[in-house]
Amino acid sequence: MQYLPNILFVLALAVGIGFFARNIRRLTRNIRLGREVAADGTRAERFGNMARIALGQQKMVVRPVAGLLHVIVYLGFIIINIEVLEIIIDGIFGTHRIFAFLGPVYDVLIATFEILALLVLVAVIVFWLRRNALRLQRFWKPEMKGWPKRDADWILYIEAILMVLFLTMNAADYSLQQLGADHYVEAGAYPVSSLLAGWMSGWTESTLIAVERTAWWLHILGILFFLNYLYYSKHLHILLAFPNTYWGRVKPQGAFNNLESVQKEVALMMDPEADPYAAPLDDAEPPAKFGASDVMDLSRIQLLNAYTCTECGRCTSECPANQTGKKLSPRKIMMDTRDRLEEVGRKIEANNGTWEPDGRQLLDDYITREELWACTTCNACVEACPVSIDPLSIIMDMRRYLVMEQSAAPQELNVMMGNIENNGAPWPFNQMDRLNWKDE
Repeated sequence: MQYLPNILFVLALAVGIGFFARNIRRLTRNIRLGREVAADGTRAERFGNMARIALGQQKMVVRPVAGLLHVIVYLGFIIINIEVLEIIIDGIFGTHRIFAFLGPVYDVLIATFEILALLVLVAVIVFWLRRNALRLQRFWKPEMKGWPKRDADWILYIEAILMVLFLTMNAADYSLQQLGADHYVEAGAYPVSSLLAGWMSGWTESTLIAVERTAWWLHILGILFFLNYLYYSKHLHILLAFPNTYWGRVKPQGAFNNLESVQKEVALMMDPEADPYAAPLDDAEPPAKFGASDVMDLSRIQLLNAYTCTECGRCTSECPANQTGKKLSPRKIMMDTRDRLEEVGRKIEANNGTWEPDGRQLLDDYITREELWACTTCNACVEACPVSIDPLSIIMDMRRYLVMEQSAAPQELNVMMGNIENNGAPWPFNQMDRLNWKDE
């Protein structure tokens, strides 16, 4: 019975990490359904992006209030993980505050953890008020109804509960240290929980031990639950922000990716010695599909983008089409892509690892043509995203499919392209008159 808590802890840890590993394998499999593409820019440029944007939170602080609150939560969860490491070691070996031998350094660490935990708790409360009391417009768009809205709130509740459990655990521990209880070595500084410990004055040693152990177990089990909740939540960006910014766009935002198959056709047309009527070789590969109609036509980087989306809505709030009442929401483009990819993944699992067409696709079943053609391609959404997500690339690939595979461009665009072909300009002017504007 002496080692029963240690055995139970190891089992809980194994189940939590095992389930997490399973979800990571599913995530990796789904992303690998996309096309493999070459990375943009050099490694140095990509590492620079990751250091500035993911680690340095460069684009978060563009909006100071939300940025500062996010930095507090970000630092809090990263630094407090040192405390999680101590809990895991203690849980496995039955020790208590294994890092106490660090002495004054440990005092500083625990004090820092406590101050950050309090700041995280305050930030979470402010975040909840911004969403639910102030009702900021970007959190109440149509795509944020149902699960996305509940998910955002549940994450805040989980974070708040974890911080309260951490401080409660420390408060009971501090009280036990003051009582000289066995196994509770006097170590650490407790600027926040020492104040909470005042409420526990007069409690018996057995009551304090029960509170400390309960908070300890609930805290670590809550962390394991949160770790596995990430896969089903917008908070997956905690894990994916770093690889996403590393693989993010480096070239100028206005640069357009050319299709290799189209480049080859143009090169053939421009080659005076080539025979444009020559039949393709028998073993020649069929031409690649132009653009994208489903998630398998997108690149792995675009699918990684979809899973990394934080649903913060900065892209949608900056989108001029959305601001003028158009149906387009760049955030919805990413959410729809992720939802369709998850649907495909579930059907692959149901079919024992193979994909069978299901009569559905990203185009029309998730993203409408009206949304795609509402985009002005201004890149405001790309510039606004704090983790280098590129909704415009998905929109443009799906437009390519409509134009080049289905000849389904809007009438206005067909008229413009016809004018360019016939008149050398998008307007219906005679070629002789196309430069008359400069004389006016």
